[in-house]
Amino acid sequence: MARKPNYKFARMERERAKAAKKAERAKLKAERAELRRLEKEGKPTDADIEEPAPE
Repeated sequence: MARKPNYKFARMERERAKAAKKAERAKLKAERAELRRLEKEGKPTDADIEEPAPE
């Protein structure tokens, strides 16, 4: 006999995954905005600073 589907649980899982994806996108957007702000101000970013090569 098949189990009764748990629609509430499935919906909650979809919403949780959607929220995690949205939070990741917001984090990336904030990081890009910070980089643009630093470039606009003329401050060096981590990508601009070169580390010396180990000998």
